Amino acid sequence: MQAPIGIFDSGLGGLTVLKAARQRLPAEDFLYFADTRFLPYGERDEVFLRERGRHVAEILFEKGCKALVIACNTATAAAAEAIRSAVEIPVVALEPAVKPAAALTRVGVLAVLATTRTLASPRFARLIEQHGQGVRVLAQPCPGLAEAIEENGPQSDRVGELLDRYVTPVANSGADVVVLGCTHYPWVATQIAQRLSSQTHLVDTGDAVARQLERVLLAAGIQGGGQGRLVLASSGAPAEVNEKTARLWGERLSVQHWDF
Repeated sequence: MQAPIGIFDSGLGGLTVLKAARQRLPAEDFLYFADTRFLPYGERDEVFLRERGRHVAEILFEKGCKALVIACNTATAAAAEAIRSAVEIPVVALEPAVKPAAALTRVGVLAVLATTRTLASPRFARLIEQHGQGVRVLAQPCPGLAEAIEENGPQSDRVGELLDRYVTPVANSGADVVVLGCTHYPWVATQIAQRLSSQTHLVDTGDAVARQLERVLLAAGIQGGGQGRLVLASSGAPAEVNEKTARLWGERLSVQHWDF
């Protein structure tokens, strides 16, 4: 089916999900929307996130997307149900990989690095209840980290300071599995690993989301038909998004401005 797959996040963290999806599904076209006008989602209230998520999904549906990926743990936690009820296309949501992490731990201790909003959500509480039985879970909020990765860059001193603050309790907890519970965090996975024991396993959900997207497309009979095209749009200033994308993605991409 010749129509793009829509992927959205509050900013550019979801590019990690986009990269995994493009690698797994080269015969698909993608439309990525960065809602940078309202970054960070992690500090927004649930009512706003639910309404904004529904609105973004409706816009992507109107743009002709055949499926939608919520490439943001915070938006998933607050708005996944509202988004699914708003659009008549398959929706793949992203959430911290507690289930695979619980299966991986050898010592019965895992940690989740995520935004404050994600960790405080009922959806996260359900994940722990369903998959964290018999396992000690350290939920480590990381306020400001996603924004610092975008604004200052993964290698910046500011990001290093925040990682020292947030990863140290995880290193001291004895956890042997750490979940990167925000799509921005894979950009600093190397720095996180450097602050942990060499035996610690990092779990990122990008590949898992790409596999689930492939299954959903096949089940709906709408796979393929594209040519690997990519459109990038943002609710924020295109020049600023272009600069950040070049730093994270490794090349400059044209950015459309969607004013809504």
